[in-house]
Order: sequence, then structure tokens, then C-alpha cells
Amino acid sequence: MLSVGLTGGIGAGKSEVSRLLVECGAVLIDADRIAREVVAPGTPGLAAVVEAFGEEVLAPDGGLDRPRLGSIVFADPGKLAVLNSIVHPLVGARSRELEAAAAEDAVVVHDVPLLTENGLAPLYDVVIVVDAAPETQLDRLVRLRGMTEEDARARMAAQASREKRREIADIVIDNDVPLAELERRVREVWAELVRRARAPKDPVPE
Repeated sequence: MLSVGLTGGIGAGKSEVSRLLVECGAVLIDADRIAREVVAPGTPGLAAVVEAFGEEVLAPDGGLDRPRLGSIVFADPGKLAVLNSIVHPLVGARSRELEAAAAEDAVVVHDVPLLTENGLAPLYDVVIVVDAAPETQLDRLVRLRGMTEEDARARMAAQASREKRREIADIVIDNDVPLAELERRVREVWAELVRRARAPKDPVPE
């Protein structure tokens, strides 16, 4: 089994790369999706969040009111740390369960948006960074996601720099290219990952 960490800045196109890798045959473990699952209604995770932050973080349907919780934790680093101390271990445990269930020769891709920021690179056999120029990211966020330019720039500034992400990369996928070129590059990377999975002592090419 090969454990791959996939990351990239907001608007870089990481989701498209993960989709293409799944088409190639990768087993995808999506940290954002798991983070939602572990605090779904009826879970111990949600109970722990309510215990820490109060009933005010619940929506009328009993689920987590994410905008309300976000307004609380992003205004207070201490409260954000409390939330992370609840959610991150649950996400980690669930991710390990899913990885353990994968086939012995699988290429397991962990889609982790904050891989660089949280210093998680050592957890993976290979780290792939999806890279795009800041101008490209900004254009995608404004044009495709409907963000204001101010909001988009703030979201980008809150993440690790492009240089920091590239520093921890074993493989960089340039996504300042047409889709056909991206697809070709992902297939090339997939071939390398499969080779790596079958010969784990081989070095990872740049």
C-alpha cells in the first residue's frame, strides 16, 4: 500500500486532481468529508462540540450550525484550538480505519487541505502538491466560486504560502494548464504512484 498526501492552495484545483486520481484507480480519503461525518447528528463528536461550545452551535434540525461555530472559533485562536482538539483526532482515527480497509496494493490518496499548515507531510509516503499561480487561484475563486476579490485574497492569505507547499512536495502537479494537459500529467503521476506502491523502496521522482 502507498499512502499519498494530496494538498494545494484554495483554487489550485486539488479537487479536480483527486477526481482524476480516483478515475485512475486511487482510493480517496477526503479529510473535509470525514470532518463533517464525525460531527454529524448523533455522533460523540457532535456531543463533544456542544459540550465545549454550548447549544448555540446547533441548528434547528439538530445538526451543527457551521457558520455560527465558525464565527466563534475563527475570532478566538484558543477556541479554534479546542475545536481542533476534538475534531482532528476523530478525523485521524477514521482516516486510519479507511486506509486499513484498503487493498494491500492500493494507492490511498488522502485529500488534506491543511497538510502543509499542520505539518502532516511525514505521515505519508508521498506528498503531492497541486500548484497554480496566485493570479489563477484568485480568478477561479472569484469567477467560479462567486467570492469577492477581498474574500478570496483573505482566504489565500490565511493558508501556507506557495513556496511552503512546494518545499514539502515530493511531486508537484502544475494546474496552470488546460484540462487535457492536466489529465496527461495526472496519468503520468499515477503511473509513478503505482510503481512506487509495487516497489516501496524506490525513490520518488520529482
